Amino acid sequence: MLRLNYFVIFFLIMSFQANSQKFSLGKVSLKELQEKKCPTDTNAVAAILFSKAKTIYIYEKEGFFLNHIYEFRVKIYDKKGLDWANIKVPYYVGYKNIRSDIVTFSDCVTYNVVNNEIVKTKIKSEGIFDTKTNEYWNEASATMPNVQAGSIIEYRYTIKSYNFTKFPVFHFQYSIPTNFAEYVTEIPEFYIYNPITTGFAKVNSKSEIGFGYQNYDDEHNQGLHMSYKQINTVHTSENVVALKSEDFVDNIENYRGSIDYELEKTRFPEVPEKIYTQTWEDVAKSIYKEKEFGEELNKKSYFLNDLKVILSRNDSTEIGKLNTVFKFVQNKMNWNNFYGYSTEKGVESAFADGIGNVAEINFILISMLNRAGFNAKPVLCSTIGHGIPLYPNRTVFNYVIAAVDIDGVKILLDASHKYTTLNVLPTSLLNWIGRLISSDATSEEINLFPTTMSKNQSNLMVSIDANGNISGKFRTQKSDYEALKFRENEAQESKENYLDQLESKWSGVQIKDYVIENKATDLNKPIVETFSFTMENKDNANSERLYINPLLFFTQTKNAFNQEERVLPIYFGYKKQTKCNVSYEIPEGYAIEFIPKSILLTISDNVGIFSYKVLAQENKIQVAATIEMDSAILSAATYQDLKEFYRKIIEKENEKIILKKL
Repeated sequence: MLRLNYFVIFFLIMSFQANSQKFSLGKVSLKELQEKKCPTDTNAVAAILFSKAKTIYIYEKEGFFLNHIYEFRVKIYDKKGLDWANIKVPYYVGYKNIRSDIVTFSDCVTYNVVNNEIVKTKIKSEGIFDTKTNEYWNEASATMPNVQAGSIIEYRYTIKSYNFTKFPVFHFQYSIPTNFAEYVTEIPEFYIYNPITTGFAKVNSKSEIGFGYQNYDDEHNQGLHMSYKQINTVHTSENVVALKSEDFVDNIENYRGSIDYELEKTRFPEVPEKIYTQTWEDVAKSIYKEKEFGEELNKKSYFLNDLKVILSRNDSTEIGKLNTVFKFVQNKMNWNNFYGYSTEKGVESAFADGIGNVAEINFILISMLNRAGFNAKPVLCSTIGHGIPLYPNRTVFNYVIAAVDIDGVKILLDASHKYTTLNVLPTSLLNWIGRLISSDATSEEINLFPTTMSKNQSNLMVSIDANGNISGKFRTQKSDYEALKFRENEAQESKENYLDQLESKWSGVQIKDYVIENKATDLNKPIVETFSFTMENKDNANSERLYINPLLFFTQTKNAFNQEERVLPIYFGYKKQTKCNVSYEIPEGYAIEFIPKSILLTISDNVGIFSYKVLAQENKIQVAATIEMDSAILSAATYQDLKEFYRKIIEKENEKIILKKL
């Protein structure tokens, strides 16, 4: 029996190789080994010469299982690329009703050139490892031998799996260039899949109907065979550029060129068709049925005494009462740093201990709000690092928050973080959309990007002495996400350390009389900072003229958007307005020789606005600069406009006010 089945596997693997002789293991050339630079990317430390995978179905007496077979050839150009010789393959072992996946390595070889001859070094058993990551995942790894700059490595691994609902994701794109990538699937007619492609890599796909043939032994060890129609599909991509990290990106994995197969339905002979593809209603219904979700949301007795005290405060408005309940949960509960949309130890234990995971804390909030008369429901979310929830499935979510409907307006709340407020969520949740679900299996899409503009406004009253030295009063106000970011970064920082950092950032500035309001209390109010400052004007070596940066230490000198080209969307996370108003008093004995002209710049239908005004009257100069970005994310097509937009901003901000001595 075993010999027959392994023969089938061997035959299919050999067939896989025969169909792609141009890209086969063991065919390394001296020319490839002697190549010093990647032709398509001379900065690449390594390149994938080819990556191939094939998914095939094998039948045994218990039924089908899957073999996902992967082959790689990688050229190492530089010592910085040696990490590519450490192969890591995560695989799932946390199934409840089926056998765990199994990973096996084979044909792992390193090629080098010695005396103009190709030398092969095969991996030994001690170079292959298997480690437990957690209760759900293991990791198989192989450390390739004798790898150095100039080496080529080849390897094959197979994932044996009984999970038909979802194939491992096949990547066409990596952090190094890929010359050729191919993914082949041979799927029996009994299984219907929905392939989902992501990223910007150009993928060519071709499908045709073929025939499958299986030899197997029945329960009596009698040799049998079956034949059937199958869908043969080939996905290929060539000359795929490296997926490189860029500034202002949410999660680079969202843009990696890849393909993901999800089971839509099965249709076996004489068996009713079974649908696997879920709707959002299916997701809502199944999640509410889970004991750790629906039952936990319905528990109420554990908080009733506390809620009675809270509601006795008689807040005059619905928002006031909402905020009181929210603040109680936020202050009482401490997050244990575990994500998830279902509870672990349960809401009652979490409430008693004052500590819990995201679901436990926000379930407590939802239950208390509903008991207080609000209409609160859970919203499933995915953190930025977890990816975008593209299609209906429970696994696309790893977080849950609360939504409260007041007069048709939904207010989003997360009590697991100490500095969030109404409609101000952790920045890790600003990830496109969430899914509000109800116990009746209905659901709706929730936009997680903030609709209001977060503001950072600074006002400076400045005096200039005859030597050009500056002293003044400073006041700044930060709201919404600008306030949240400040609190997360600075709320636990001492005043002394914070001011040292500020003076270091604003070189030459000396700060005194520092006062901050609403740093860690009254979180619904803006952060307000005030202080006095002095600074030496180093541009005034010639006392006949004084040269002043109109925006002082807020003057931008470096363009953050400096790439020649942009592939990925530009992610800001939230709408933002930055204002700086400076009022100057001109010293006696000086007159204005030059002030910058006012300007108004816009990009992309006013999604970006820069307003710069300089007004002079008698012995005063008023400078007002405003930058608004009215979108959380911009397409890569706007990048050149954005780059030019900020180039002009920096150019304008660096024009100086010139005062001439009388």
